[in-house]
Amino acid sequence: MTSRLHIRVEGIVQGVGFRPFVHLLAERLNLAGWVLNSSAGVEIEVEGERVQEFLEELRQRPPPLALLEQVEAEPLPPIGAQGFQILASSEDEAPITLIPPDVATCPDCLREMNDLADRRYQYPFLNCTHCGPRFTIIERLPYDRARTAMKAFSLCPDCAREYADLRDRRYHAQPVACPHCGPRLELIEGTRHWDGEEALERSRRLLEDGRILAVKGLGGFHLATDATCEEAVDRLRRRKGRPAKSLAVMVPSLAEAREIAELSPLAEELLVSWQRPIVLLPRREGTLAPSIAPDNGRVGVMLPYTPLHHLLLEGFTALVMTSANESEEPIVASNEEALMKLEGIADAFLLHDRPIIQRLDDSVQVIAGARPMMVRRARGYAPGPFRLVQSFPPTLACGPELKNTFALSKRDVLFLSHHIGDLQNLETYQHYQRSIAHLEELYALEPEVVAHDLHPQYLSTRYALSLPARRKVAVQHHHAHIAAVLFEAGETGPAIGVACDGTGYGEDGAIWGMEFFLSSRGSSKRLGHLAYVPLLGSEEAVRQPWRMAASHLFASVGEGALPLLVRLFPQPSPSTWEVLWRQWRAGFHSPPTSSAGRLFDAVSALLGFPGAISYEGQAAIRLERLAEQGRHSPSIPLSLPLREGAPFLLDPSPMLVQLAERVVADEAIDRSALAFSFHLALTDAIVASSKRIRLEHSLSLVVLAGGVFVNILLLQMTQEMLEAEGFRVLVPQRLPPNDGAIAVGQAVTAFARLEEEGCV
Repeated sequence: MTSRLHIRVEGIVQGVGFRPFVHLLAERLNLAGWVLNSSAGVEIEVEGERVQEFLEELRQRPPPLALLEQVEAEPLPPIGAQGFQILASSEDEAPITLIPPDVATCPDCLREMNDLADRRYQYPFLNCTHCGPRFTIIERLPYDRARTAMKAFSLCPDCAREYADLRDRRYHAQPVACPHCGPRLELIEGTRHWDGEEALERSRRLLEDGRILAVKGLGGFHLATDATCEEAVDRLRRRKGRPAKSLAVMVPSLAEAREIAELSPLAEELLVSWQRPIVLLPRREGTLAPSIAPDNGRVGVMLPYTPLHHLLLEGFTALVMTSANESEEPIVASNEEALMKLEGIADAFLLHDRPIIQRLDDSVQVIAGARPMMVRRARGYAPGPFRLVQSFPPTLACGPELKNTFALSKRDVLFLSHHIGDLQNLETYQHYQRSIAHLEELYALEPEVVAHDLHPQYLSTRYALSLPARRKVAVQHHHAHIAAVLFEAGETGPAIGVACDGTGYGEDGAIWGMEFFLSSRGSSKRLGHLAYVPLLGSEEAVRQPWRMAASHLFASVGEGALPLLVRLFPQPSPSTWEVLWRQWRAGFHSPPTSSAGRLFDAVSALLGFPGAISYEGQAAIRLERLAEQGRHSPSIPLSLPLREGAPFLLDPSPMLVQLAERVVADEAIDRSALAFSFHLALTDAIVASSKRIRLEHSLSLVVLAGGVFVNILLLQMTQEMLEAEGFRVLVPQRLPPNDGAIAVGQAVTAFARLEEEGCV
């Protein structure tokens, strides 16, 4: 019997070959009708005898890159339609289309690029419906060529024929291009210029000679050099002013990845996925330059994700591919900006003439146990959607100050932005504002609710308070961490929330960082925390970990810690230590903190971390590496006793005195064993605290969140020991444990409070 359906599909359905898939499916089932892109997603009408079969196949077997969030079908009276058409895009409805992410080059395009007889042989910008740029080139929706960075490139007859051919895999591939009509390479080296193939060949020769190349990619520029050449890596570090932070490397294939890192099946799966993230992997010694990751037992590895990357890597084992930016600034995105800002760092500039609409860093993942965990969510994943259980008023969650992301909601979809960075930098803050405006415009959003951090001086908070939204919701930093993990797991709470973090503004005005909560999405009650110690010198204590070691020793033995400190740290002078003791005692410029991050800094300093850090988390990363080396050594008894009270306290200061005395008494002591014993003691304390809360509140669900849990050793030990005690443990996976998830936590907390108040 003939019937007719109107079908509305929401999700990632534009830029993924969805309309030709629909057309061919309709033809195969002998159905009439039409399909079009709309700002709501994709609209379809089908008429014939097999419309239910069509609907079932649409739902069960969509194109590989499509993500169907919602499929609604409405029966209509048959009208005797004939034939099937792809109609022009409609802009009649409010946007809800999910923006397709950038996709790594597909195998078919790679075969063409390496085929001497193909017209796209060695072309650095070939793509098709199944791969290529998406989010980074979209100006507005619906996703059509005229609304992208490709609008300046008119299709040649051959590309136009492919674009219009329903059975070609480049049918309506918006970035489609070839050497005759698409973007072109240009290399600038001083006053000399090369174009096309000559630019590529000269770039390879420069890399072979150990030079530094600024390479324009999908979402911005990379700085590239030979990752196996210590002289080249050292030169890059000196020029960029990045003395120690790990550098990501790109390798041609899994074979080379196995040479430089230990690969599990899951690691291989992540590396070859179409998202192509950087994956942090256990490093093998011998191939890479020693200074690639001096503090870290892991190295960040990724595979090529653009044709240009594949072409550049020919003949190399590994290239450094690190984001091109000045310290703390956003990734450089335009040719003009690169030539100005990277002068003095890069020896040459490999440019192209396709504009980058949205700056986008590489995503970073790590493997925790048998599961991947996001560390930085950007290219390939952002601004990927999260489905909400119901519709909520349009909401903007402004995120944190550091490692910022923001979140926007429309109806029952929550969009998390790409990694923005640290808002304390003016250019990053401006990038943050532009990125919010861009997504609001894409989705035609005017937020009615704005969620923000509790800290009154965060730029994200001040931005939130400047907006005209009718409702503002302040969310404590660590509650947002816990709420984000609950949301990702589909839980509402209550749960035992364990936040191990660096910095978060507390409800009492102190700097929180290791907290135990009774948490749900909408509320939290602090039940316990690490005992407060002064942050000796405020921000100076973050940059100089020995200050936190001193603060803990002063907290335990007072002025009696001075002889220990003089022996442990050659700098500062004994007279300066006296001044610091008086500053600590007076609390001058030294706010109280319960930070787990600062505790790791203190232990790292006691076990040999020298001087000041050059990047965030450096001392803690070095401590984790030391502990990994000591995990098979005999452990040394250490403990963080739990002191009863409301809230209860964990006091680490006596343990740090014990560590200091052991180091002073025996310079040859196994510091790796001490580092591992510290991790074990902290894990024991978390388990003991959770058991205490379970006894009082009858809860067995534990949430682990916060930036300190990027420490995989600590995360795995804690999870395993909690599960051995009968707890069910939630850890972040699709969201980072660090501040990159705060915006999601702010948003879902705001939603929960609106529900409680009956406002939705």
